[in-house]
Amino acid sequence: MGKALPGVETVLVDPLTGELADEGEICLPLGSVPPVNLMPGYYGNPEATAQAIEGGYFHTGDVAQCDENGVLTFVGRTDDIFKSSDFKVSPFEVESALIECDLVAEAAVVGAPHDTRLNLTKAYVALAAGVPADGDTAREILAHARKTLPAYMRVRRVEFFELPKTASGKIRRVELRQREVTAYEAGERIPTEWREKDFPGLKR
Repeated sequence: MGKALPGVETVLVDPLTGELADEGEICLPLGSVPPVNLMPGYYGNPEATAQAIEGGYFHTGDVAQCDENGVLTFVGRTDDIFKSSDFKVSPFEVESALIECDLVAEAAVVGAPHDTRLNLTKAYVALAAGVPADGDTAREILAHARKTLPAYMRVRRVEFFELPKTASGKIRRVELRQREVTAYEAGERIPTEWREKDFPGLKR
């Protein structure tokens, strides 16, 4: 993402604790005089405006890392990031790793609710042309995730799926998250998904 424009002060705020951090949501301190390049609010929506300026910051919704030179690197959106076993998981980072696999054309990652880990990393995958949607493919994608991602980010479930998108082509992760929540609350396994435990030899 680079650096902020000259004259624009930014800080990173941990979205879970509200504390300043080296990785967090990009926020603009409001102070006594708001930044001149900042909108006055959302038209006709005072609730959204109040949420955006909560805690004395303007909240952009973008999560980034900052290096020693002040360069920001995009991590994800605050409404997409989820916790798994007390670790924060960035869908953007997991998806970036998955599309390096030749079998994967596109991926959308969400947290699948879990009794003890809070969430497990679930990948909805649109396969490359000609790739069969079968167990062998699922195993190879899960194995790729094991090799390229740290343990806390590792994909534990995968499903081959036509990804829902907006008119502008943005993936609607909210629909996928709700699908996971609905299955969890019903106590059901989604029958078309593959899980790590379906492949006993995967961890060897």
